[in-house]
Amino acid sequence: AFSNMLAVLIVACPCALGLATPMFVMVGIGKGAKNGILIKNSEALEKLEKANILVVDKTGTITEGKPSVSQVVSTSDKFSENDILQIAASINKNSTHPLAQAMTDRAKQLSTQLLDVIEFENISGKGVKGKIHHMSALLGTQRLMEDQKITIPPALKQSIEVLQKKGNSVSVLAIDGEVAGLVAAFDALKKSSIEVIKRFKAVGVEVYMYTGDNQNTADIVAKEAGIVNVKGGLLPEDKLKGIKELQKTGKKVIMVGDGINDAPALTQADVGIAMGTGTDVAIQSAEITLIKGDLIGVHRAYKLSRAMLSNIKQNLLFAFLYNVIGIPIAAGLLYPSLGILMSPMIAAAAMSLSSVSVIVNSLR
Repeated sequence: AFSNMLAVLIVACPCALGLATPMFVMVGIGKGAKNGILIKNSEALEKLEKANILVVDKTGTITEGKPSVSQVVSTSDKFSENDILQIAASINKNSTHPLAQAMTDRAKQLSTQLLDVIEFENISGKGVKGKIHHMSALLGTQRLMEDQKITIPPALKQSIEVLQKKGNSVSVLAIDGEVAGLVAAFDALKKSSIEVIKRFKAVGVEVYMYTGDNQNTADIVAKEAGIVNVKGGLLPEDKLKGIKELQKTGKKVIMVGDGINDAPALTQADVGIAMGTGTDVAIQSAEITLIKGDLIGVHRAYKLSRAMLSNIKQNLLFAFLYNVIGIPIAAGLLYPSLGILMSPMIAAAAMSLSSVSVIVNSLR
């Protein structure tokens, strides 16, 4: 009886149960790191598999994030196209936005000297402003011009719409309260984006695009990428509000972004994923960071999450299987009919095998 008691105690020891979840979480985080997926919070891996909405930013997320200036237009007799580019690049030299980088890069290519800017101000989600010599310059979206009570001529609005429908992001430049010109930049879609979006749709995950860019450009890019649900012209607080509205309907949301404007939405989402090529603020706000800054990494993280939960369930099965079978035998269930008793040594082997099974299955 004493021997049987020892056998029961040994075979019932839940060592494998304690290993079942943390073992694969450790392996999963390591596997993610090898594939360029840095996971700050292991809980994010569990939440990923349950998500049914994927929200993506446009610039730098599904597009390359390296726009190039496609056209410069002057609408003033006082300024040439080179002047427009010079002023736009100068006021943007202190900005980290990809469109700002496109303008400064174009100015460098043309060996255009950048001018000194004072009283620089970044207007979140809309544009920038500052003073160059005696001039007050304002550069940004049409929404910014409306906010500052600057009138855009109807003919120029049509030109802007034509450029936007070709996939360009258009920045309007106003000097001393009057529109002086505009700069259009084109950002190509990442080749991987279309395929990844198809993969998410195939597993029942809806894809949304929330962008600060204008609706016309957003629609063009979304159509090319195969995204039906698209909202353009959003400020950071609009993206945050959009995520909250989706969550109110019971949806579990993955948010993918790379810019300062995405930070509030990344924090609010059930799982925030930042592109490693993006801003520090976005990376700090997210639970997962992709080193390569590609949507393929998002799908890999999703697959890793599904594999993790599947593996944990298998581990729990291994952890309980030996106990469920072994405890009744160790307690003498088979003794009255078959005369079989379990030795404490066999109980110890069974207990060890359950732990080994869990470890091997996790490492698999």
